[in-house]
This record gives sequence, C-alpha cells and structure tokens, in this order.
Amino acid sequence: MMNRRRFLGTGLGVAAALPLAGTRALADDGRHVLTATDVHVKDYPTVEAVRWIGETMARETGGRVTLRQYHSGQLGRESEAIDMARFGAIDMTRVYAGALNNAFPLTQALCLPYVFDSVAHMRRAMDEGVGKTVLEGFSRRGLVGLAIYDSGARCFYNARRAIEKPGDLHGMKIRVPVSDIFIRMLRLFGANPTPLSLGEVFSGLETHMIDGAENNIRSFHSSRHFEAAQYWSQTNHSYAPDVLLVSQRTLDQLQPRDRELLVETARQSVGVMRTLWDASEAKARDAVFAAGVKHNDADLVAFARASAPLLSEYRRDATMDALYRRIRDLA
Repeated sequence: MMNRRRFLGTGLGVAAALPLAGTRALADDGRHVLTATDVHVKDYPTVEAVRWIGETMARETGGRVTLRQYHSGQLGRESEAIDMARFGAIDMTRVYAGALNNAFPLTQALCLPYVFDSVAHMRRAMDEGVGKTVLEGFSRRGLVGLAIYDSGARCFYNARRAIEKPGDLHGMKIRVPVSDIFIRMLRLFGANPTPLSLGEVFSGLETHMIDGAENNIRSFHSSRHFEAAQYWSQTNHSYAPDVLLVSQRTLDQLQPRDRELLVETARQSVGVMRTLWDASEAKARDAVFAAGVKHNDADLVAFARASAPLLSEYRRDATMDALYRRIRDLA
C-alpha cells in the first residue's frame, strides 16, 4: 500500500506533479484510474461516499474509469492534499471547509459561529443555492467543487472538565483547524487555540500538549480521541461541512461523457453520504457515552454571544454578509 512518503518520493509531489499529471492515466485507450484522498478512516461516511462514486463510475463506464482511494491520511494532511489536487498530483480529495478558509474565502461563510441552527438547516442551505455558490468559488485556482458533505455539529471535548459556558474554557489549550475563524473564535471563548492536523490530536492529548479539541462526535469516536478526553460538551458552535474537490486537470483529461458522469455521480453521492452519516453518528454517540465519556449540554446563548464580535466583523464584507443572510433566511 502506498503511503505519503512513498507517494511524494515517486516524483508525484506538488513540484514534480505538473508534467506527470498524477497516476491516473494508464494507457492511450482512454482508461483512467482516479486517485482520491481523505484523512478519515476507511468506514467514515465521506470515505464510503467517495468509494460509492468509484464503484458507480467503474460500473457505468465498463471499467474505463476507476478510482483508487487513500484514506486515513495515507498521503498526508488536508492542506497538502489541496495543493496536490490543484497541481494534478492527485485527482480528488475530501477536505473540511475550515481548512479551505484562507485560500477560498467563500467557504468562510460556512464556518462562521452559529450561522447554522442544525444539521437540517445546513443541508437545506447547501441544497437551495448556497452550496452551489460556494462550489463555484473553487474554479479560479485549479479546482472544481463537486459536492458538499456533512461534518456534523462541532463541539468541545477535553481531558479536564465539563464545558458549560465560555469561561470554562479559560486558559485551556484546544486544538483547532488551521483557520483564522476558529483560532479567533477560541480566543473569544477564552481558550488558547492550538492549530494541529487531525492526526496529531491523539498524541497531543496523551502528552498534555493540548487539553482538548473540537470536532463532531463521529470523528471523536473514529479517531479514538474519547480514550484520552473524557468530557464531551454539546456547544454546537459550528456545523461547517466538508467539500469534495477534483482537480481541473483531471476533468480536462476525461472524455466529455465521463466528465459529466463524474460530476453527476458526485452530486448523487451527497444522499449516500447523508444516509451513512445519520446512522454512524448515532452509533458513535452511543459508543463513546457507553465507554464512560461524561457529556453535558452547554449554554448556547452564552457561546453565541461571546462569538458575536467575530461574526459582526466578517459581515462587514458585502459578499460574506450576502451569503450569511441567504443562510439565515433558510433557518
């Protein structure tokens, strides 16, 4: 199995990827093997949804287009996957919206604190136009947005105490994605935000480099973080989703009929992913609580009030405010 070191060492690193155009073209007969990456484990809903895309493509093209998937962060962090896809070293990647904020500003609207009221609200906004607007924003930098997947309600978990109000986070070292929004939000809550990749969180908790993190309960379970952090606090401070991206170079190399099929199949995979998400999220919640994780509801009004200055600042931008209003109109 190929890992990140072998992948980058074969000359398919970003710097060398331009002339090689990834690993997908096998011959001159129009056959392609698409490469897809995800930092999540093999049975995670986003991984399974992309696997479904690959199976559908293979079936509908008679094996002319297939997909090879690298899950569990085998080819590196999300930030690295974004660059590899942009330059054609890989074909597809599933990335958390927070990791895209700095390079693709429209994704910031999806990550603002308390912009969504629930998973249902987030899905409605993505289905009724907001998602399309955000996906179109990727085209200027060598990527195409294929689909927006769920990432659940992001909440705090830690190894020290229950978090009921922002003040309970005071002085705690909390892992956040590499996103200005999350870093500044945590500071407003009184915490010490510590940007780390998902793969570094477990060791960070074990060595006390961090006190806790924030994520959805599905990831809390699949990453085994509940073994090192015994407090889960339902803050629902973000419902920021995931984004499935494909390299523009990949689409350009596919036959028109295969290109259209990939785009349509990716769109259909959203329903597949949501079904898997709902079932696995419920199982994850039961599993971590059965393992002894202490859980509590938080004062959502207090958290929303504490994050309000950040929301106000981002809304000063006319484009951001327009997206925010469109989302809230669908609440």
